[in-house]
Amino acid sequence: MDTLVTITVVSSSKDSAEKAIDTAFSEIEKLEKLFDFFSPDSEISLINKNAGISEVKVSQDTLDILDKALYVSEKTEGAFDATIGAVITLYDFYKKVNPEDSSIKKNLSLVNYRYLTIDRNKSTAFLKKRGMYIDLGGISKGYAADNAVETLKRNRIHSGLVSVAGDIKAFGLKPDGKPWKIGIRNPRAKGQEDDIMATIELTDMAISTSGDYERSFINDGKRYHHLLNPRTGYPAEGCQSVSIITKEGAFTDAFATGIFILGPEKGIKTLEKMGFDGVIVDSQGKVHTTPHIRGKVEFKRSS
Repeated sequence: MDTLVTITVVSSSKDSAEKAIDTAFSEIEKLEKLFDFFSPDSEISLINKNAGISEVKVSQDTLDILDKALYVSEKTEGAFDATIGAVITLYDFYKKVNPEDSSIKKNLSLVNYRYLTIDRNKSTAFLKKRGMYIDLGGISKGYAADNAVETLKRNRIHSGLVSVAGDIKAFGLKPDGKPWKIGIRNPRAKGQEDDIMATIELTDMAISTSGDYERSFINDGKRYHHLLNPRTGYPAEGCQSVSIITKEGAFTDAFATGIFILGPEKGIKTLEKMGFDGVIVDSQGKVHTTPHIRGKVEFKRSS
């Protein structure tokens, strides 16, 4: 998935642990082949190629992830939108290139999650307009973490941690009987000493963080990053980072993106409505948390 994946398990047998880990990695690789935006053979690429032309028969996993993506789009009023592909491809975060305003304006008409339909009876997906592109980068890592954990459990692993970049799923307890301690990154860290701004203990929960530091560059004093507002086509400006905690990794991943784009005030209200926990660092560096999480997150004192 073009990122670092780590799997940690607790087991009395090293052999059993290694077999379970191998199976979990195979599951992630299977999903990568289905969802890869850049692979011409992936199911997502086939849907994109047939946009405005015909429905495409897809696997259960692709139906599931698209269904979850549409659900998050509805709950975030379109702030998360998997059809952002036509605009995000205009940016090059490695070469530090941002597109012309006219190009963004032209492609914005191709971003609308309502033009993506799935038919569970026929196992098909369809984009209604030619030129539309699905990009599952904002949900696929969390979905993969969920599936990897389920694979580990089927292989009799009762405790572990799956980390797909900033998307982490924890289950069971550590050997010392304590929950897993997860760090939340400081979005403006200057070095290793201040890299982690807070920690939280989790078991049978997922956490995802979206930040404006991940795929970004600064041009003429302005920060350009990959968390684009689907309404404008430009990077969202209200937050530095958003961390979401709930049971499902697919939802922590996608809601982290959607809440980032909604901004701190609307974001916290949406999380409370959903019953999710979150930590938001706004554009000024101020930290906002959902009420239920207060006391559970341990913030590091700045020296």
